[in-house]
Amino acid sequence: MTLADNSTPALHRITLIDSLRGIALVAMASYHFTWDLEFFGYLDPGTATQGWWRIYARAIASSFLFLAGVSLVLAHAKAIRWRSFWKRFSYVAGAAAAISIATFVAIPNEWIFFGILHSIAAASLVGLAFVRLPALVPGTAAALIVGLMVIDSHVAPGAIRSSLFNPIWLAWTGLAETPPRSNDFVPLFPWLAALLAGISLCRVAMERQWLASLARVQTRSNLLSKAGRHSLLIYLIHQPVLIAVVYLFSLVSPPPQPDPRQSYMQSCQTGCVAGGNEEALCRSFCSCTMEALAAQSLLEPMQAGNVNPQTDERVLSIAQECAIGNE
Repeated sequence: MTLADNSTPALHRITLIDSLRGIALVAMASYHFTWDLEFFGYLDPGTATQGWWRIYARAIASSFLFLAGVSLVLAHAKAIRWRSFWKRFSYVAGAAAAISIATFVAIPNEWIFFGILHSIAAASLVGLAFVRLPALVPGTAAALIVGLMVIDSHVAPGAIRSSLFNPIWLAWTGLAETPPRSNDFVPLFPWLAALLAGISLCRVAMERQWLASLARVQTRSNLLSKAGRHSLLIYLIHQPVLIAVVYLFSLVSPPPQPDPRQSYMQSCQTGCVAGGNEEALCRSFCSCTMEALAAQSLLEPMQAGNVNPQTDERVLSIAQECAIGNE
């Protein structure tokens, strides 16, 4: 089951699951609203991608994948209903493709080529192999993925990553050395672990015959559960609506003009840290390049888009000098 799968068996329509998905939708909308406010200049650059907001975003993505795993078991534990599965898969994959196309046109430098919908579709394919297995199997697989990612991040950096996965057609695995720039990147690893954890927990509930009790926790639909039953549709329309609201507000009350130095530092450090570099090193490098760009009157033209940092020899020279100075 995906973001909007309604295929749980009629005998155990667990309304609570729909409500939990509805809560996840509310959380997602609040995060995207924060991103929109940052995009229009009402919040400092990097607000939505740093600190607690970054943790919040990851928790939301994990919750959707976890619930997708739960629902996958409820829909297919007794027997995989291929027709139902491929029908829902086509909806989610089609919606994911539409988002990729739309963002490629609107924001080609940070388009969404493997976001939450892409991840749910891919993880659901993998999850089918686990839905009828004992809870210990998907649970162990989820723990193994998390363990490997922790080792890669904190014990032996780069142990399971390779430059072979850097091309965009392989970066979706999550094993690239340099994560690609994207406004919503949810690669298969480690996010598959959340879906497998949902499968494992639901298998435990089935093996211990808890489903009937869960179904009695909430017997009537409410606004959250109704939203949860139509979550794919809400996912597709909520962000255009929020962007329109913020845009209309900006016409009445334009955002304050940001400090170019502060904006540069925040965006530079965000991109640098996202590339796998240490925070202290990124702070030093960005401070060096900011001062040099400002001294040569390149900072504001670059932020206005009049200077291309990827091709301008002056900017490239500054970046190279600051990189050498931080070695």
